[in-house]
Amino acid sequence: MIKVVAKSKIKEGKIDKYVELTEELINKTREEDKNISYKLFQDLENPNILTFIEEWEDKEGLDKHMESEHFKKIVPMLSEYRIGEGEVNIYKEVN
Repeated sequence: MIKVVAKSKIKEGKIDKYVELTEELINKTREEDKNISYKLFQDLENPNILTFIEEWEDKEGLDKHMESEHFKKIVPMLSEYRIGEGEVNIYKEVN
């Protein structure tokens, strides 16, 4: 199993628009064959930090997701509302 943690700091006043844009991405991603879980979370201490936490059966599933039409369409649009590049970490289970 592969886990992805993709953290972004959102510009002041843009959280609602960012979340609205993620709806199609989330819904279509959840329909992908090797997706186990795909959710967006908001930091309790700093509401401008939004983080996708994803679970995939394997790296192949994640790679296919990143080549999907919905990913290539929506992710660039989301960058308009982020401060900086964000942080993406990909994990494999070790124990």
